[in-house]
Amino acid sequence: MTGPELKQLRQDLGDAIGRPLAVADLAKLCGLEGSEGADTVRRWEVTGPSGPAGKLLHILAMASDRHPILENFNIFDRWDVDEKERPARREAFRAKMRDEIRERLA
Repeated sequence: MTGPELKQLRQDLGDAIGRPLAVADLAKLCGLEGSEGADTVRRWEVTGPSGPAGKLLHILAMASDRHPILENFNIFDRWDVDEKERPARREAFRAKMRDEIRERLA
């Protein structure tokens, strides 16, 4: 994930949960507290996140319809899930992800 992609992700997640996400909010979601956490996210928005933070952000991105559900989380496109049920199940999954983000920010 590049810096500009992270900026876009912050906007996409804000749109998904219905309120803008500040840099400090994204830092909190990544487990980075205080002003140092926000500064770290600001640096990432230039250089891109590294290591575990990048992986976490890819997971959080699934809350937004603009990002794909990662393959190891995709339990919907299997033979035992009726094709008619798949869109509703995907949306329920994304709704749970959005709720998780709101809960972490509360």
